[in-house]
Amino acid sequence: MSGIDDAEVDPRKVRSRARLLDAAAVLLQDGGLEAVTIERVTKSSKVAKTTLYRHFDNVMQLRAATIERMLPPVLETPPEGPLRERLISLLQRQADAIRDTPLQVSTLAWLATGSDRTTGNPAVTSLSQRIIDQYRVPFDQVLNTPEAHRQLGEFDTFFVLSQLVGPLVFSKLIGLRPSTPQDCARIVDDFLAARAMAPSVP
Repeated sequence: MSGIDDAEVDPRKVRSRARLLDAAAVLLQDGGLEAVTIERVTKSSKVAKTTLYRHFDNVMQLRAATIERMLPPVLETPPEGPLRERLISLLQRQADAIRDTPLQVSTLAWLATGSDRTTGNPAVTSLSQRIIDQYRVPFDQVLNTPEAHRQLGEFDTFFVLSQLVGPLVFSKLIGLRPSTPQDCARIVDDFLAARAMAPSVP
């Protein structure tokens, strides 16, 4: 993406970039990803097209930056403590993030990174890494501990994430009520009970 370093030190470029992304975010929420075009964003933001191209090389970079800006902050890893409490705390934070993020934004983020992983586009790479940080890294830090391996035995992190976060995402997708702290505790307890009963894999 062009112009990022300059934008960080030039207040005028900071303002123009913010106006472009504000306009793009409104268009995305109202009309979806295809509504975010160079023409519509420049018209809505009243920022010249030449200025837009100082920040973004193409519409894909603009769309990726817009989605990334609308994602919630990266989750913090819970402090040291028993595995159960750390997983419940992390799942509650994840439930809050899922609840507060518009479904359209979450869906578009996954679709955008999934369809363009191999393009080499720096903006898409940045968005993909942001999503990994948001959803995966905190769990890795909790699960990659001696206590977790003692309690859970051998495990595949992909399936652990599916079992823990899957119910939260499913609830959001089909429009059920937001997941509560009690729901998160039940999910973790069911997961830990199932792991305790699982036969060891040779």
